Amino acid sequence: MSSEDELIRRAQAGETDAFCLLAQAHERRIYSLAFHYCRDHQDAEDLSQEVWLKAYAAISNFRYESTFYTWLRKITINCFLNHRRRRANSFPWHEQLSESHSIEEGAAASLEVTLQNQLVVEKVMQALSDVTPQQRLIFLLKHQEGMTYEEISTALGCSTGAVKKSVARTITKLRATLGAIEESENYISCTANGILS
Repeated sequence: MSSEDELIRRAQAGETDAFCLLAQAHERRIYSLAFHYCRDHQDAEDLSQEVWLKAYAAISNFRYESTFYTWLRKITINCFLNHRRRRANSFPWHEQLSESHSIEEGAAASLEVTLQNQLVVEKVMQALSDVTPQQRLIFLLKHQEGMTYEEISTALGCSTGAVKKSVARTITKLRATLGAIEESENYISCTANGILS
């Protein structure tokens, strides 16, 4: 049994400390996904808190049929969808970059490349403000979370074709919005993990 499985077992037995350790292992990733979705620090904090409250309430239902993070991500997606239903208007987007966009410590990239990377990722994230919340969520699940079209369609309750069409439309929109930086394709592809290529 892995250490995470042991923590889950203890959390299911009612040990709050064990659940807190599970949360610590995944809180940055959940917060990052929430921030990229709503682009507001306070909303991201609120959404993250909602995810952890729901996860704590539902931990006894975890059946080891998937990884803990996959189970947690499903709760996160449901929180996002509920949040969107509560707030019909689009989320405010800011120009700040999430910490997760920084090149990880120890990377061999120079400061100049790092700054270029951040500028491109920032432009991509700002351009995402022009698409619908549903399209933004699908795009993030595909390109940040690495989920397959089939996994996204199952999570959101729509067809695989609808997911593919949404991703294609979002990428078309991003290409149009980011036309000014297309001449620098060499760092678009490395920065945004090839999401526009």
